[in-house]
Amino acid sequence: MLDFLVRRLLSAILAIWVVITVTFFVMHAIPGGPFQRDKVLPPAIKENIEARYKLNDPLLVQYKDYLLNLLKGDLGPSFKYRGQTVNGIISRRFPVSLQLGLVAFAIALTLGVSAGIMAALNQGNFLDYLTMSFSTLGVAIPSFILGTLLMLILSYKLGLLPAATWGTPLHIIMPAISLSALPTAYIARLTRSSMLDVLNQDYMKTAKAKGLPKRRVVWIHAIKNAIIPVLTYSGPLLAGIITGTFVVENIFAVPGLGKHFVTSIYNRDYTVILGMTVFYSIFLIGLNMLVDIAYSLFDPRIKLTERKE
Repeated sequence: MLDFLVRRLLSAILAIWVVITVTFFVMHAIPGGPFQRDKVLPPAIKENIEARYKLNDPLLVQYKDYLLNLLKGDLGPSFKYRGQTVNGIISRRFPVSLQLGLVAFAIALTLGVSAGIMAALNQGNFLDYLTMSFSTLGVAIPSFILGTLLMLILSYKLGLLPAATWGTPLHIIMPAISLSALPTAYIARLTRSSMLDVLNQDYMKTAKAKGLPKRRVVWIHAIKNAIIPVLTYSGPLLAGIITGTFVVENIFAVPGLGKHFVTSIYNRDYTVILGMTVFYSIFLIGLNMLVDIAYSLFDPRIKLTERKE
């Protein structure tokens, strides 16, 4: 286990360094700069501002300084939000995106796994067709269209939920449903396929032949093995939900981190782009490591050790 974690940690550091390097140089290769749109500034003042943020230094010097500051945990100041740091922006905005993402993830995992199991246990029946039909709709309807429809029906037509902004548990319902629709549909299909494969295995037939109760065969033996593909998908799914909330956040005026990420790209705010890229990369890699560890908990046959020849 320790050897596995050390290897994964080293590979994670290498992956993060590659992401930082590629993002840094590609971003600086694009014409323009963070103060390109500030046309009201006289050239002398603009030059002084760029000198203050060391944007006039050679590119390799800027790269070295950024890496050294990153090792200290300093993601730098924002070029467009005066008086704010990237660390401060992330610490204020990420909890909102995290809360929204966790609720959407819980909905997707609960409904998706439950629907997939029911569909597999009722293969070829009405419940199976109904579940797969809703799964198809979930895959076909984009989150921004679903969010707009929910806002139109539940807020403007029925007046059941607030249309936008943030602050109460009611504000999270429509954004969370919009975010969870696609992963719910995918998890349902993945669970159904995996469950059917497990139910047709020889050891499952043997368990049934021994006279074990169907409930025990399904809940003790089948689900534990059928859930492995869902675990594989759950790590990237959670990271994808949390890091991909910017469209839904814009629709429902949610003050999360995704909106700042998109805005920083438009503003060419180098430090915010790099800081959020580093943050999201660490988040995604960390979740994938947790998924690998969870494999051994659900299936003892999977060992987190290097194969020996």
